[in-house]
Amino acid sequence: MRHRYNGSSKNMSNLQNPPILNSISPLGFWDDAIGILSRELSPQQFKTWIQPLSLLSVEESDDSLTIGAPNRFKLDWIKKTFADRFQELASVYFGRPINVSFTLAVEPNTPSVATVASLSLAPALPQGPAIEVIESTISVEESSFEIEDHSKLNPNLTFETFVTGKANQLARAASIQVAHNPGTSYNPMFLYGGVGLGKTHLIHAIGNHLLKEKPNARIRYIHAEQYVSDVVRAYQQKAFDRFKRYYHSLDLLLIDDIQFFSGKSRTQEEFFYAFEALLSNKSQVIITSDTYPKEMAGIDDRLISRFDSGLTVAIEPPELEMRVAILMKKAISEGIPMSEDVAFFVAKHLRSNVRELEGALRKILAFVRFHGREVTIEVARTALKDLLSIQNRQISVENIQKAVADFYSIKVADMYSKKRPANIARPRQIAMFMAKELTQKSLPEIGELFGGRDHTTVLHAVRKIAEERSRDGQLNHEIHVIEQTLKA
Repeated sequence: MRHRYNGSSKNMSNLQNPPILNSISPLGFWDDAIGILSRELSPQQFKTWIQPLSLLSVEESDDSLTIGAPNRFKLDWIKKTFADRFQELASVYFGRPINVSFTLAVEPNTPSVATVASLSLAPALPQGPAIEVIESTISVEESSFEIEDHSKLNPNLTFETFVTGKANQLARAASIQVAHNPGTSYNPMFLYGGVGLGKTHLIHAIGNHLLKEKPNARIRYIHAEQYVSDVVRAYQQKAFDRFKRYYHSLDLLLIDDIQFFSGKSRTQEEFFYAFEALLSNKSQVIITSDTYPKEMAGIDDRLISRFDSGLTVAIEPPELEMRVAILMKKAISEGIPMSEDVAFFVAKHLRSNVRELEGALRKILAFVRFHGREVTIEVARTALKDLLSIQNRQISVENIQKAVADFYSIKVADMYSKKRPANIARPRQIAMFMAKELTQKSLPEIGELFGGRDHTTVLHAVRKIAEERSRDGQLNHEIHVIEQTLKA
């Protein structure tokens, strides 16, 4: 049987006149330290964090002592919050530097009952009411439940490697602000946009910045599907207490693609509690989704309300110049520079997202390395011939007209008609703009396919939608969604 030593505060005489280590019982230090902290902290703080601790051992040989905590949650919190204070108290009391370490008081791999224990101290301790045997129980199921306590951050995804343009400059600026002031600026932060636009890159960049500034910070990046899996395992193993201790104790939670929570009520309930606990602790929460919060289906209203309470930022599809910059920067990082004219050729044909651009660049670089060629437009055309052929075959003016009509709930026939009400004229102009952007048709050819309209009408529509798209985030998002539908 092991013991835990409890002592009430007596006085500060020992701290004022520090003795040498081997002339006095370590219980004197523990009594004084506990007494001082009971006066420094509120009763609730003291009861929650300090009272459950135990002095486990004192090693005279290396002037060290070990303090035990009853569970992982309290252990991590004590190390983060009170380690320096215990170090200071010990050094003052013993009159020289003392190495204070912290550990779990519960032995690992225990069966159904774990005994909270401390090691024998030298010199011998007095027997009496000050010695108290404490026991706690941990179920077999809960002891087998594990969550990998690792940030899961990709060190290559930083602000330095993120290419900025008009489409994402607001999201990047907000992310930098959050990285410098976690828990205080924009909490929670909600990033949304289509696939491959840089949402995941930005939240990893925030995590990597914070980890660099605070190496001991508890950070976790997790995809929503993995969070669902953790909830299921916690439910199966009756280990929700351990699940909550982990997620509620983080300094930064980065959760990707939260739309995968749709329809999963238990997961949403657990995330709601974690969300509330983290915000009350002033920990930062960052969420990404492919959809604006209020447009998410199958998500509880109270969660949507919480998501919308912080900063919500859209990441738009990259404009042509930004796509060119991305290609050139990534090519340089691969050691094979790409000229601007080649980058423009690729960027004009691949418009939807950064992931698609990266895939195309990998094809070109593989072709160049294998054949020992330089990167030219002809080489890029050859390397991407299958991809370009699919793009050209899939996207026609007719497909665009149908996709736009479906999106705006009008008839395809309205694309050719002479009707001019706003609910028809605007989708028609958007379809003309997309036909010019996504096909090789000339303006007169596009006009002919829209009911025999003059090429100047098409040109007016293209210029108008291009100008509006540059300043209207919602329109830009709608066009991107339609493009994704056409390329699906």
